[in-house]
Amino acid sequence: MSVRTQTIPDVGAKTPVPALEPLLFELARPGRSGRHVVSHDAADIPAAFQRKAPLRLPELTEPQVVRHYTHLAQLNYSVDTGMYPLGSCTMKYNPKVNDRVASLFADLHPRQSYRTTQGVLALAYEIEQMLAKITGMDFVSLQPQAGAQSEFTALLVFKAYHAKRGEAATRRRIIVPDSAHGTNPASAAMCGYQVTTVKSDARGNVDLDALRSALGPDVAGFMLTNPNTLGLFEERVRDVCDAVHAAGALVYGDGANMNALLGVARPGDLGFDCVHINVHKTFSTPHGAGGPGAGPLCVKAHLRPFLPKPWIVREADGSYHYDTAREDREPAGLGDSIGTIKQRLGNFGVLVRAYTYMKTLGEEGMVETGRDAILAANYLLALLRPAYDLAYDRPPMHEFVISAAKQKKQGASALDVSKALLDEGFHSPTVYFPLIVPEAMMIEPTETEPRETLDAFAAAMLRIAERVKTDPAAVRDAPRFTPLRRLDEVTAARKPVLRYAVPGVAGAE
Repeated sequence: MSVRTQTIPDVGAKTPVPALEPLLFELARPGRSGRHVVSHDAADIPAAFQRKAPLRLPELTEPQVVRHYTHLAQLNYSVDTGMYPLGSCTMKYNPKVNDRVASLFADLHPRQSYRTTQGVLALAYEIEQMLAKITGMDFVSLQPQAGAQSEFTALLVFKAYHAKRGEAATRRRIIVPDSAHGTNPASAAMCGYQVTTVKSDARGNVDLDALRSALGPDVAGFMLTNPNTLGLFEERVRDVCDAVHAAGALVYGDGANMNALLGVARPGDLGFDCVHINVHKTFSTPHGAGGPGAGPLCVKAHLRPFLPKPWIVREADGSYHYDTAREDREPAGLGDSIGTIKQRLGNFGVLVRAYTYMKTLGEEGMVETGRDAILAANYLLALLRPAYDLAYDRPPMHEFVISAAKQKKQGASALDVSKALLDEGFHSPTVYFPLIVPEAMMIEPTETEPRETLDAFAAAMLRIAERVKTDPAAVRDAPRFTPLRRLDEVTAARKPVLRYAVPGVAGAE
């Protein structure tokens, strides 16, 4: 097997930087076109709907457009071009067969009758059964479109559960660990809950004494990521769940890190009442830049009545239908359900890709996936330990958090180190998260990277650590060899420019 090596630039040499691509508006010239539109009679359009001025669209030939986007693609970095070590993102390779299978459903209409979509419903039903088995849960809703929406859905389910028991007015508080994803407290707040944060202990677990002190009759639930955002397995997870249940509350599992548990442990066996799965992470569907995603919510039987509707029902004769949309009998009502989160089957194309991935791997392949993800993280950590501080000194699961606090004292921060990685040909890891680790760098290599890539990444990180000792200013000046250097990220976030300002046109800014 041949191994593709990365060309690492000499930071002391003058290396040519790829040219920036002009905007389509800057490439445009009047009269250029890639298509000839047959003339039409504008008089047929009512005057109220006719434009008063021509559209200010760029005029280009088809080759110009193709070359523009091809060049942008060549400047881009993705899982198809290199290692993507973003912690808590599981940026694994996405097999292309998944896309081919998903394309078979491209002509499906969301309002088609169940009579003409029996194969689709059968596929969705099987996905539910597979996810229930993987997580150790009883029932699944495919509607949530992302992990954060699934969190929100789960908390609505919690609220409905407590309302059914006559406790909605008293149970107004959600507890989260200090290592939680930021979406956890945000989702709780959106549901109208008050949020209490409990600290981590010296080993990176939830501090059980602090949790017990925070529990009370006003607590609706506890949100726990396992492995947590430190990449560590909760060593007393059953004790945590028992304590929450003893207080009459529910335990929500943030399944963002489910990749580490495949074939290793099931949340349902550990005491969780529900868990979501980011199939765009664990089951290898393309994601990033805001989507697409899917976050199926898996629950124990006592929460099933509150799941979003409609539900897919399998009849004794092997046919399928929606329980709220029967044409041959009275449809079921909403009952205790929280209602609809996303129309029927959620982001179905993403789910088909996940289904294909699961079927391709099989049970043995999924077990190997989880174990290889853990092995890759521990191997990479062993290589980096000599140069970087370890947040918590115990074996991680699928990802780990190191600290650049030592490098910060020497003159370069975690941000500087991550920018220097770009010059080494690698995407940077997640930085400054979780918040409880100073100068945090969260690294998740995933199971799809070969040992040679892990070695090359570690070598780059070690070179940067040495460079910080001898020339921290050079690290602070990185990146030097990318099309754009350091961006004004704060201004870009607070004052985004989302459209082209046509020269000489008022109000176009």
